[in-house]
Amino acid sequence: MHPVSTGDAPTPAGHYAQGVVHGGLVFVSGQLPVDARGEIVGIDDIEAQTRQTLRNVEAILRAAGSGLDRLVSVTIYITGRRHWAEVNRVYAELLGAHRPARAVIPVPEIKPGCCIEIQAVATTGES
Repeated sequence: MHPVSTGDAPTPAGHYAQGVVHGGLVFVSGQLPVDARGEIVGIDDIEAQTRQTLRNVEAILRAAGSGLDRLVSVTIYITGRRHWAEVNRVYAELLGAHRPARAVIPVPEIKPGCCIEIQAVATTGES
């Protein structure tokens, strides 16, 4: 197991790594719409928050030698079904033709000011 760390994504707020590489996979810890300085992006703007959260996932994947095109599974937590269509639109825009397995789970709340959290699993490209 090898932890992944990058200054291009927010520093973990608790006892966990941004990501972990093991067995040819990258496990990305839940990412919030927080920039690398620790500031919440786009309060009450689900589009901006989705973009930032996926940027964080992408930065961690890059640090692990992977990328969005190597995602195999994505779990998205959103604060209400009303966000689903916008999240899906931005997600599809950023992932293009790539379609990993995915779950979208409405939850009552995440962190104050945050409408979305994304965790993911990707391949490293190693056999």
